[in-house]
Amino acid sequence: MRTDITLLKNARLFRELNTSDLERILRLSYLRKRDDGSFFFLEGDTAARLYLLTGGKVKLGQVTPGGQQVILRYVNPGETFGIMALLDEERYPVAAQAVGDCQSLAWNEDALNQMRKRWPQVCHNALYYMTRHAKSFQHRIRELSTERVERRIARSVLRLAQQTGRKIETGVLIDFPITRQDLAEMTGTTRYTVSRTLQKWEKQGLILAKREQIIIRYPHGLVSIAEDL
Repeated sequence: MRTDITLLKNARLFRELNTSDLERILRLSYLRKRDDGSFFFLEGDTAARLYLLTGGKVKLGQVTPGGQQVILRYVNPGETFGIMALLDEERYPVAAQAVGDCQSLAWNEDALNQMRKRWPQVCHNALYYMTRHAKSFQHRIRELSTERVERRIARSVLRLAQQTGRKIETGVLIDFPITRQDLAEMTGTTRYTVSRTLQKWEKQGLILAKREQIIIRYPHGLVSIAEDL
């Protein structure tokens, strides 16, 4: 229980709440697990639960009108997702898919109703949280619409390194399985283009790329590409 309280304390959604309040909120939750590749919810599902990820990773994505899957971001342990349920919205605007075996704390509709009434600060935090992510999504859409492909791929790889990067002897490891198709869906391009770009960077000594693994050997080189220097 103490570990979960620490997660709640560190989550943006529960900032400015004291330990007693967090313990009450924790008691309203229950554990929810998903196997690799399965979904916590689909785009358009009724927004009925709020989640706090405690293990694994979750990718949030949408399908474009043309039928293309776009990955908007990855959720790491200690982060919340499905916040639309707390804000009393009817539908989830994205799908949430497990990357590896995942577990989370979840709050159902009854718990969310109690949360809104007893802790209005949580709703205030949720609005701030959603505003930040809306700006981030707008920036991503602008990237997809206006920037050249190599720059988009470099930005996405650097974002992943910032979120999950771990220093190892040969560079910075993106510390979860990432496929060429995942990168293609993050950058609005094709798997072939991603593969060709990664091969080019590997020849230049910028990265080491395996089947589902990327090690950044020369981060400044990728930053130069990402910033179009």
